[in-house]
Amino acid sequence: MNQPQICMTLTGKTLEENLRLVSKYEKQIDLVELRVDHLNEDEQLYARKFPSLTKFPCILTIRRDIDGGLFTGGEFTRTTLFGRALAFANQDGAKNFAYVDFEEDYHIPSIQDAALAFGVKIIRSFHNMTEPVYNLKARCDSMRKTGYEIPKIAFMPKKLSDVVNMFKEGASITEYEHIFCAMGVEGFPSRILSAFSNSLLTYTSPAELIGNTSGIGHLDPITINSLYNFRSISKDTSLYGITGWPMEKIISPEIHNTGYKALGLDSVYFPLRSPLVSEALNFAETLGMKGLSVSVPHKESVLFYVHEQSPEVAQTGSCNCVVRKGTKWVGYNTEVIGFKKALDEFLGNRKIKHKKVAVIGAGAAAKAICYVLKQMGAKVCIFNRSIAHAKQVAEKYGFSYCQLEPSCVQTLDEYSDLIIQATSVGGSSLEQPEVIDPIPFYTFRGDELLFDVVHKPAITPVMRRASLAGCRVSNGYKMLEYQAYEQFKLFTGHNYEI
Repeated sequence: MNQPQICMTLTGKTLEENLRLVSKYEKQIDLVELRVDHLNEDEQLYARKFPSLTKFPCILTIRRDIDGGLFTGGEFTRTTLFGRALAFANQDGAKNFAYVDFEEDYHIPSIQDAALAFGVKIIRSFHNMTEPVYNLKARCDSMRKTGYEIPKIAFMPKKLSDVVNMFKEGASITEYEHIFCAMGVEGFPSRILSAFSNSLLTYTSPAELIGNTSGIGHLDPITINSLYNFRSISKDTSLYGITGWPMEKIISPEIHNTGYKALGLDSVYFPLRSPLVSEALNFAETLGMKGLSVSVPHKESVLFYVHEQSPEVAQTGSCNCVVRKGTKWVGYNTEVIGFKKALDEFLGNRKIKHKKVAVIGAGAAAKAICYVLKQMGAKVCIFNRSIAHAKQVAEKYGFSYCQLEPSCVQTLDEYSDLIIQATSVGGSSLEQPEVIDPIPFYTFRGDELLFDVVHKPAITPVMRRASLAGCRVSNGYKMLEYQAYEQFKLFTGHNYEI
């Protein structure tokens, strides 16, 4: 199969708007799809001239609302629009539509015959906007009524294994061209790894109109090229990624893929979102992935599936990185070294041996932090809303613990030489856009050091309060960066800093 192409879906309201976008992204795309159903009604009548106004091959699509489009008129009106757009074929084939997208149940012989007579390839599509689709190869075979159609199947997976099935079936179709798209956040890998499903193309949307396809999961052309290096991905490309849920905002693909590009490595790193780590590992094994970063909430549950553990994992009970060695997964905790390097950089010449340190939180990040603090000889008290969780972590290292509530303020003040905010509550997310201060009851004196593991936003509410009081503060970006460098080395054997 040939290298998959990048198709930019045009959902502007006018032909002029769409042409401007084609001009802007012309270096990042191979063909375009004109979504006539998104055009203003008067503009729809002039869709025929669009191919002659651009140098790219064009797909003609008039998508019905039941298939995720905006067209709500009857089939007679839609057929008329198809007819107008395909009529009066130019002798120069480049000035005609190169493809037309007809749904699986749309069969108008006169329109189909006209398309074939004019050399327009027919994409025969099926969309399920709410459910996965199985038996894809058999369905593709049945959709090719004349033997010339290019079958397209787009569906909404319910779980990552639905996407795994898509890749398995796509890999078995080599005798004719086809297009496979898994939608939504769990379907994201299908956009990046089209080469692994033998898909003819991947769909993108211009950044200016990405909201029109937000539920589908399109990337913009610049991101798919510059961040994921799509044109260079083949079945020989080494695959790495990060798994977690929901993973709304992540920066590790930028860190890892920048490193691969700088070192000339044929590798790609991408998000693999799933609420179940078992699904992510099954995906990774099926596609031959060599390593995964592990994000929340999987850092502890992944331990059930690793065959070997690094000493840091064994000590902390938390794993944020797995590497495939033969048929086994080996688990690592790179947050330990990431935090140690970031903390040393933040402290400078200061030492925390015998100093009293407060750790806010008792989750996976706090476990890695406590492991480091124990090695550094600090006296630590763990503060957590669940006193049982705080006790569990504290007793492992001989630390003190206290319930995180206003009544603990005196104890927090006692352990305030260095305060480490190790929970996610100080960060923002789609579900929690309002950033929270985890210790609003504590009044900073100005001589404390505050390290917040959150990196987005760069300045959290507790950091702002501490800074205004005169405290030195740091967010968690450097910790994230250093632990990513360590994972990069585990994956590739190369030092990222080089």
